[in-house]
Amino acid sequence: MNHANLSIYLSIPRYNRYLNAVGNDKYRAKRLYNSNIRLAQAFHPVISQFEVILRNAINESLTAYFSDTNWIINQKTGFMSNNSLRQSRYFLRESITKTEKNLVRKGIPVTSGKLISDQNFGFWISFFVAHHYGLLSGIVLNIFPNKPLHITRSNIYGKLDSIREFRNRVNHCEPLCFNGNAIDCTHSLEILNTIYDLLQWMNPDIIPFIKKLDNIDSKINKINNI
Repeated sequence: MNHANLSIYLSIPRYNRYLNAVGNDKYRAKRLYNSNIRLAQAFHPVISQFEVILRNAINESLTAYFSDTNWIINQKTGFMSNNSLRQSRYFLRESITKTEKNLVRKGIPVTSGKLISDQNFGFWISFFVAHHYGLLSGIVLNIFPNKPLHITRSNIYGKLDSIREFRNRVNHCEPLCFNGNAIDCTHSLEILNTIYDLLQWMNPDIIPFIKKLDNIDSKINKINNI
């Protein structure tokens, strides 16, 4: 795609950020834009597998806590309906109800397994929000048995929420390679390190599996050399 078409289809404000970062060099701007896409591609398997690992760990924890493999269905009328959640508009319960309706509309059987797999990242990290966390006696923090003693629920939630926000940027192919107007992948590296910290606190044996999917450093090196 030539530069004129890039400006039209990507929007001038969006593409101008890349142009400004390389002194209006159209060739380098195109390389930078393409390299940012490849960086987003590199992050996708790492973040998606982290999400799966987190989801399954939380599910196992809550299955044991409630002694119920169908907790995600049965707790709609349990802790998810607690009056203290009125201010949050019963987020968990409503998320599950919405998924159930979508499954029924598509003719797909409603099962606990399907409900669990269809919940988004925001659903799972919300178990570390204070009002949900308290109702569950803080049980979900136990999925991080190797965390440092000074790390609290709030710390964990902050880290997970930063990954969620970054994940949204990855999925929408937003710029990952800037600090202000300068080419700088520091934040991307911070997110990657946060993911590895959380995995280390969960189970360090998982890390080699993720490492095999991770070619993020090479994509960042290419950006730094543009």
